[in-house]
Amino acid sequence: MGKRIRDIRWLSVWCRRFTVNFGDVFIPNNLEVPKPRVLPEFKRLAHGLRSGNISVLDAKTFYIPNLHYDGAGPDAYFWVGNGTEPSPLGIKVPSEMGSLDPLRGYQGEDIEIQLPGNLTVYDIDWLAVWCVQYRHNFGHVLIPKDLDVPPAMGQTKITTSSTTSDPAAERSLNCRQLLNERLQVQWELQGDMVQIQLAARMREDQYMAFGLSGEQGRSYMIGGDVVVAFYDSERGTFRVEDYYMTATAQCDGKSGVCPDERLGGRNDAVLVSGERKNGVTTIVYRRPLQTNEPINDRAIPTDVEVSVIAAIGPLNSRKEANAHATPDRTADDIRIDFSSKSDHACTMSLFDLPDEDELKPWPSAIITGETVFSARIGPTGGKRGYTPITGQPSWGIAWYINDMLIPEIYVERGQTYTFIVEGGNDRTNPARYHPFYITDSSEGGFGQKSEAEQKKQRVFAGVRYDAEGYPYPTAAGRYCEWAHTTVDRSAEMETFLEYLSTLRLVCDNGEPAYLNWTVAPETPDLLYYQCYTHNNLGWKIHVVDMGYRSQRNGASAADMAVLSAALSLFTAVVTGLVR
Repeated sequence: MGKRIRDIRWLSVWCRRFTVNFGDVFIPNNLEVPKPRVLPEFKRLAHGLRSGNISVLDAKTFYIPNLHYDGAGPDAYFWVGNGTEPSPLGIKVPSEMGSLDPLRGYQGEDIEIQLPGNLTVYDIDWLAVWCVQYRHNFGHVLIPKDLDVPPAMGQTKITTSSTTSDPAAERSLNCRQLLNERLQVQWELQGDMVQIQLAARMREDQYMAFGLSGEQGRSYMIGGDVVVAFYDSERGTFRVEDYYMTATAQCDGKSGVCPDERLGGRNDAVLVSGERKNGVTTIVYRRPLQTNEPINDRAIPTDVEVSVIAAIGPLNSRKEANAHATPDRTADDIRIDFSSKSDHACTMSLFDLPDEDELKPWPSAIITGETVFSARIGPTGGKRGYTPITGQPSWGIAWYINDMLIPEIYVERGQTYTFIVEGGNDRTNPARYHPFYITDSSEGGFGQKSEAEQKKQRVFAGVRYDAEGYPYPTAAGRYCEWAHTTVDRSAEMETFLEYLSTLRLVCDNGEPAYLNWTVAPETPDLLYYQCYTHNNLGWKIHVVDMGYRSQRNGASAADMAVLSAALSLFTAVVTGLVR
């Protein structure tokens, strides 16, 4: 009919046959029709986050234009919640692709995101980009209470370009993503059998395991009944083995993580098919819901949800499951109803994941023979940098000493050293407040520890105590950050120097802080430079006797002199532009 709400004066339920009005509503001339609301841009706090003015299109949809984010946060998501500012008590919002993976980098893209479930804009006070692991706000926008936007009726339904799909995923309605989306489990009930497909991004010498948890209500190995699936490169075949776990130890033929057949039982898992393509191993198998082995096998219930466990790990020389790393197992309680027909929670293809094996870590840099050090903030270098160097988790930033990512520093007892610190002194913005200190703790974060935890650390520089005995940091300075020019490109860079060329140094107005440290004769051989307010930003300080000279330089003196001169010139130019 082409009519608009303003073209009519009333709406009624009317009986044409008997000309009776069953009820009506009159529409006033000054009617204010709900319409999209324009909000400010994201507050710019960390990781290069910025955007244009954000619009609330309807009760569930945000339009974010010109979105920039470097993608370097390890556990960052769109995040909504209540209160005056973002907090850990929030809810994840899927990305524009409908994914709940940590956010990728954005370079000026226009996107739409929709609130999950029954949540609407009237239920929240803010929208943020938030790092869950380290509880940090990268930037947010507040949601006003006087919104009057259209209801969400699909008029702003998000459409996205299709990604590379796994044809096998389309055959099953049931699918779960486990182990940070590296393992996908699909299942289908077939009479008194269940058919399961496991697909994982893993090496050829690894296995994937899936099955029932040893205890209902939590992820527990002991008592677990799983199937271990893998490719046997020596035989050139795919294999599935029924396992029962009596202990968290390697199988000795009597106990441990053992194939049923080594414990005198039977392998009830039957291989259906297997494929290995582009780094993804896919294996389909069947097993009975109920076997006649009361000890080594457990029945799979079909009337209730059951707790399941999964893992990826290395095979040993017997082609049996060896111990897996902590991140490569399920830690949370995950439950599945094996009789379900529409439990599909897989949002991406495993073929879209980067091959972790292709990324070679950068070697750790080393500084010797220096007495003056600059200390600034910069990105961690993804899977080539902080974590592979230290073995510790990171939250996206780390110390750059003399413009090198967490180098190992050698100092001599009896000598005095100066650290020129530019870690940020804005206490109101935790993402830009990183006082520098020296400790015997490989973790750092002295200021966030309890009193009992602080007593376990020894502090050698950068912290003092007030008259009431409370500690406070002494070296913060203005904020200087090596920021991504676009997005994190560490995966593309074979060397750190190549990676450094993708960064730009940006400094706030102000002055650095100076930390002078004279190394006492009794100082331990190993210390760490760290951040006072956050964990895992720094690395090692080797303390040696006077006169020690190491030959383990990360680069020649000539190379480092040229690099230092170039960086000093670049710093002066960029700082001048910022001012």
